[in-house]
Amino acid sequence: MTSSQQGLLKQLLERLPGLPAAQCKVVHVILADPHGAARATVEQLSQQAQVSMPTVVRTCRSFAYGSVRDFMLALSHDLAVSGSHLHRSVRDDDTVQQVSSKIIQAAVSSLSELGRRLNTDMIDRVAEKMALARRIDCYSVGAASTFMANELQSRLFRLGRPANAIFDAHQQLVSASTLGADGVAFVISHVGRMPYTLEAAKFARAQGTTVIAMTQPDTPLAKIADLVLGISVPPDAVMRVGTEAYLAHLLVIEILMVRLAQRLGPQVAFGLQQFKQLLERHGFDSAEYAGTPDFEAIQADPLHPPHHTP
Repeated sequence: MTSSQQGLLKQLLERLPGLPAAQCKVVHVILADPHGAARATVEQLSQQAQVSMPTVVRTCRSFAYGSVRDFMLALSHDLAVSGSHLHRSVRDDDTVQQVSSKIIQAAVSSLSELGRRLNTDMIDRVAEKMALARRIDCYSVGAASTFMANELQSRLFRLGRPANAIFDAHQQLVSASTLGADGVAFVISHVGRMPYTLEAAKFARAQGTTVIAMTQPDTPLAKIADLVLGISVPPDAVMRVGTEAYLAHLLVIEILMVRLAQRLGPQVAFGLQQFKQLLERHGFDSAEYAGTPDFEAIQADPLHPPHHTP
């Protein structure tokens, strides 16, 4: 049976345990994102797998292909005839172990690539603008972007930065008209082409407000913004904004918030520790309440908590 008859993806999975360690790294990268691998250069694959370029060539030859080009053509053909509509790395007949491994490996590969491409100079420029801003309004549209905008606003609030999360179209325009030159409109949209959010971003910039966008590079939103935190992940087979995009956005927000906290000074880190200790002592799920009558009553019947008469 020839390679094309058997299916290259199936061969990669079956032979993976017996391959040399360096070639295993190459195959893991290919299986994590076969569509991306089919478009990648030898240099890009070697960087992702953290192996030499000759190792990539040897890996392709070990599967009886005379060149990397022939290997990639076979991979592209295999994807065309056997791809799943559930996830770019998953086949319809995969076991639960294979599904778990492939999705996790795909996410790890995607985030590693994000780390290589992340513009750290831009992170610092954005942090500087946010440190000096009188107010930061976070615009979003749709479930995924609104989740991210709420997370960003919450993190800014804990750092002592005046911030709002706004997903209503009219409220975004009101915000854009009031932020002024010392404000920041932080627009989150992975798709980057929602009409009314683009309108708010344009209006904010026309008022002299700094517009920061967290989106994919080269979207209409990216072209409007003053500063762009570009996030590229492989497209999801089911959702417009998939799990890997969620993870990538959260990681960039985390990096940005740490840099902002460093910029604001040690008193911010001290305040964050105070908040954490306060919630641990006085949050309703804390040990402070264990053993009290109200705590025990709610534990016994959470649907009917006790009521106190003033």
